[in-house]
Amino acid sequence: MQLSEHFTLEELTRSDAAIRNGWMNNPDANEINNLTRLAELLEQVRKVVNKPISINSGYRCKQVNDSVGSKDTSQHRIGCAADIRVTGMTPSQVCEAIKASDIQFDQLIREFDSWTHISVPNKATDSPRNQMLIIDKAGTRPYA
Repeated sequence: MQLSEHFTLEELTRSDAAIRNGWMNNPDANEINNLTRLAELLEQVRKVVNKPISINSGYRCKQVNDSVGSKDTSQHRIGCAADIRVTGMTPSQVCEAIKASDIQFDQLIREFDSWTHISVPNKATDSPRNQMLIIDKAGTRPYA
């Protein structure tokens, strides 16, 4: 199912953990609506970086989310977040490109200098927080 010009439901729900363990990682209708909003945000990012985006992780059912050690409150659980990589760009470069744009996001997190987490608000009616963070071995802190 195509969610936007460049992003499909399959790539935003694909999970190695689910495949390996035979788990279903199928979002419900509300989560698909959230994933559609997320795909539209990713289209904006793709335009700003002018490169394709690889999705490491998007929607996660409870089993998948638990298996990666994430909290039940993770925006991945409701289809509002994706962890991405952009070929030829570091996570810092991706964050800086988004920061310099007019893209409205809920959270933008540089995680372990390995990927960039980006999300839409949990509800379509909520305003984006535009919160930028760094998460690494030293903990969680504001993105400077």
